[in-house]
Amino acid sequence: MGFLEGLKNYWELIKPKIVLLLVFTGIAGMLVAYKETGFALSPLHLLVGTAAVFLGSAGAEVLTNYHDRDIDSVMKRTSMRPIPTGRVSAKNALVFGLVASVASVVLAYWLDWLAALLMVIGLIDNVVVYSLWLKRRSWLNIILGGVSGGIPVLVGYAGIADTVSPLAVFMCALVVAWIPTHIWSLAIRTRRDYQEAGVPMLPVVVSMKVATVCIAFTSSLLAIFSLSILLVTAVSPFYVFSAAACGALLLGYSIKLAVDRTESTAWTLFKITSPYLTIIFVVLILNFWVF
Repeated sequence: MGFLEGLKNYWELIKPKIVLLLVFTGIAGMLVAYKETGFALSPLHLLVGTAAVFLGSAGAEVLTNYHDRDIDSVMKRTSMRPIPTGRVSAKNALVFGLVASVASVVLAYWLDWLAALLMVIGLIDNVVVYSLWLKRRSWLNIILGGVSGGIPVLVGYAGIADTVSPLAVFMCALVVAWIPTHIWSLAIRTRRDYQEAGVPMLPVVVSMKVATVCIAFTSSLLAIFSLSILLVTAVSPFYVFSAAACGALLLGYSIKLAVDRTESTAWTLFKITSPYLTIIFVVLILNFWVF
């Protein structure tokens, strides 16, 4: 196997779409911290913060892939991942995941001790709480394990501001509130995979009617919550309009899913959720940097 092919396999192993989204939220945390607090934001701090979040997110993904390699080989959606196919050995994946995780904590500590502590909390929540403890035991896996999804925002913010403000907590909570709709809509499309692998995602353990109503409920909370930023800081009409429009689209498809209960609608909703979070964070950055 050549170097480039090996690099491609490791790139696939870290689940780049997820990692890059988390890195973006971490960068957003740094940019908002600079504007809210006025603390210095040097190119070096931005680079180190980005590297820390990237390595922490990648390390967590690789370690969960290592632990879940047995069920990944059973599920059609994941059977072609690098570890199940043997393109990356389980031992090498474990070493890579551990090294990346430790490096992320070291880099975060260079920024600030609070950023390092938050990084450790995020790694523990994702690897231990979600993957090792809850994923195969309870449908609450993504609820409690989803906290780690919002940690990059806090790491980025704390790395610049040396603290965590109510606005930073809001941004973190926004990611956590987004996760159920994102994951459960995908789980409806791939519920047979989860059933065969014995993973108790919500759409597997309850009826389709209950699952889709739950998704509509979490989407409603997310749409409303995106506007509750007004409770912690002043925002421009641009943010309010954008968040309301995106929330209406998300809620509309969630209601459609609750009515027709089809895999195609669930898949469309899943496809909407990723750009939804990206758009909200872009608008939030623009709110502080432009408007």
